[in-house]
Amino acid sequence: MEKHIQLVKIPAENYSDYRYEVIFQAYKWDPQVEDDNTVSQYVAVLDETAVAELAALAEQLAVETVAMETELLDNLHFGRELGLPPVMCRSMKKATNYQKEDHVRLMRFDFHPTDQGWQISEVNSDVPGGFAESSILPEIASEYVPDVQPSENFASHLFKAFEKRISPGGTIGFVHATSYADDRQVMQFMGDYFEKAGYQALYLAPDHLVFDDYRAYSLLDNHKQPLAGIIRFFPLEWMTRLPFSAKWQGYYATLTPSCNHPVAMLTQPKSLPLIWPKLQSDCQTWQQLLPETKKVYPLDYDDQQYLYKPVFGRVGGDITIKEATSEKEFKSIRKEALKRKKEWIVQKRFNSQPIQTEDGQSFHLCIGVFVIDGAFAGFYGRISPYARIDEKARDIPILMKRAKEEL
Repeated sequence: MEKHIQLVKIPAENYSDYRYEVIFQAYKWDPQVEDDNTVSQYVAVLDETAVAELAALAEQLAVETVAMETELLDNLHFGRELGLPPVMCRSMKKATNYQKEDHVRLMRFDFHPTDQGWQISEVNSDVPGGFAESSILPEIASEYVPDVQPSENFASHLFKAFEKRISPGGTIGFVHATSYADDRQVMQFMGDYFEKAGYQALYLAPDHLVFDDYRAYSLLDNHKQPLAGIIRFFPLEWMTRLPFSAKWQGYYATLTPSCNHPVAMLTQPKSLPLIWPKLQSDCQTWQQLLPETKKVYPLDYDDQQYLYKPVFGRVGGDITIKEATSEKEFKSIRKEALKRKKEWIVQKRFNSQPIQTEDGQSFHLCIGVFVIDGAFAGFYGRISPYARIDEKARDIPILMKRAKEEL
């Protein structure tokens, strides 16, 4: 595994310039979590074999994921077993006019190099992040490291997917939690990208939209304006907690091309493997790559084989990998998991294989592989000194070795 991946350090005399470019050109406005710098000094370089393998696996996983969500849409009673909020299960019934080809389907599979080869920890099916990091970051980093090149540009793929579905010059609604800079920087990057191509970008909170005759309109500044498309960076389960309960349900039935349509939420829960035996859909690749998943039961702190995971966890939070979890924190999570069993799973731990650097460092690597409408669309990398890839993990550009004929 390690022979297909290298962690190459950006020269120390160039790192400061590189970091400034990441902040100001790659929309990494807040490059810190508490006292931790989240801009890696390294780049990950994959050979052609690793790139081809990851792309092929992710595309096959996407095929299986779409098949499962199509089946689940016809069998919404499984929603309760997955732990979806009851109001969401009811709202999903409004998606009777859903046609997958009318919407942009984006997902990100998180791969980890292990002693058993590639394994995955999850699919970010609803609202994956890492847009600028998989578009601009590799281009910047490739200027500091010899004999490498970026792979796919994520932003280009997302734009082309919308371009097929909307008229030139239309207005796109970029829906996000508008009070958070880390969400705004993601949407600002994509909005700027679309505007350079002649489209108009509107930056909207979820309640800035209204739906009329199944079409989405912006109500920004009390002006009703039709939207040609929606890019949503606001997790669907968060909407169930918002006060405007009637308004957000229009997302489920809209004919306005969306990324992602709420149907994507059917495959977001990490409890999905628990219902595989009840589905007709083929999930062979999923079963091959995802560790064994079980319903919640009591675990011991010293258990090295299994861990707790929240069904709707994000950014690696509350995953009880021992190296990153104190005994006090573990006991608190176990108490919560046993109390709210539908909101947690138990999963077998894979043995993440740390990657060694030339200067004697060692890091665990997560490679998010984007798939848009079934096709590989780029990489998003993060590294951590321990096996849990959480909010303190550092963003690392994923680059390819330059083809021999180009050297």
